[in-house]
Amino acid sequence: MTHLWVRHEERPNEERAGLTPDGARALIAQGMRVTVEDSPVRAIPIDGYRAAGAEIAPPGTWRKAPRDAIIFGLKELPEDGTPLPHRHIMFGHAYKGQPAGRDLLRRFKAGGGRLYDLEYLVDEDGRRVAAFGYWAGYAGAAISTMCWIAQAEGGLCGPVATYPDAEALRDTIAAALDRMEGHRPRAIIIGAKGRVGTGAGDFCDQMGLQVTRWDMAETAHGGPFPDILEHEIFLNCILATPGVPVFVPPEAKTAPRALRVIGDIACDPTSDFSPIKVYDRATDWDAPALRVHEAPPLDVMAIDNLPSLLPVESARDYAGQLLPSLKTLDALDQGVWGRARAVFDTHIATL
Repeated sequence: MTHLWVRHEERPNEERAGLTPDGARALIAQGMRVTVEDSPVRAIPIDGYRAAGAEIAPPGTWRKAPRDAIIFGLKELPEDGTPLPHRHIMFGHAYKGQPAGRDLLRRFKAGGGRLYDLEYLVDEDGRRVAAFGYWAGYAGAAISTMCWIAQAEGGLCGPVATYPDAEALRDTIAAALDRMEGHRPRAIIIGAKGRVGTGAGDFCDQMGLQVTRWDMAETAHGGPFPDILEHEIFLNCILATPGVPVFVPPEAKTAPRALRVIGDIACDPTSDFSPIKVYDRATDWDAPALRVHEAPPLDVMAIDNLPSLLPVESARDYAGQLLPSLKTLDALDQGVWGRARAVFDTHIATL
């Protein structure tokens, strides 16, 4: 019997889940065993999972789960260096040259476990079967706008926290924009046709911002891209992969520019392929904005779990997309799971 173990997320400011109670009920109905760890932070209450028939375990007990259990979470595991003997489903951030990713792969090699990276669950045509993209774009555009407002008022964006829904988020930012006496920043989105870019664009439209939307056609020439510097906010919605051009080179910090805020929604600053070359580390919920130049100011927003700003909406959306694949966990060597394992095997062989 396939045993799926949903772990409590230990990453700070992470309230999402990749499986809803309705999803747990569906997996149990088809014969799977489902264990869900209780969590003091998960936005979806544990009672719904219990009512669906899932077994409930204390937070963090996945470490002692049966060896055949498949451990399912979203964000990174604690970086404690311990070997990993289980099969894990999560966003590993391990395949693009990230130093922490290499350490994670070494832990899998030491323990004999496997990583089924959620970013690499793809169909036969190479398209991801599930993504948080829309809500990442939406939340990233929102926090980038907060950063612009804070900067315009002479400061740096302070801590952010979750919102109960998108309407509450919009109301908060609209009220702050009203203090600008009609001034609205111009935003440019690269990757505007994708899920991330669509979410970013929808938020900007709802806030009444002027938006320039670019996608592959506008960036195919490889750069440079002076138009980016003519907008107050730049929202990068393109993943860092080989061949992606540099959108913001190091010299942009001192170049003449209207640009004041970069929202690196794709957020891969430590990747060799990052298209944003003016910063080298992610930001976080306590300090969303990293000031990389003072006069004129240039702030970078690069939070890597943006959809958690709206945890209920983003979790339900993602879990609904992923559920059909979770229903095929009995065949881990085939389909989306087989393709994800092949990527893992390729990278583990390089250690």
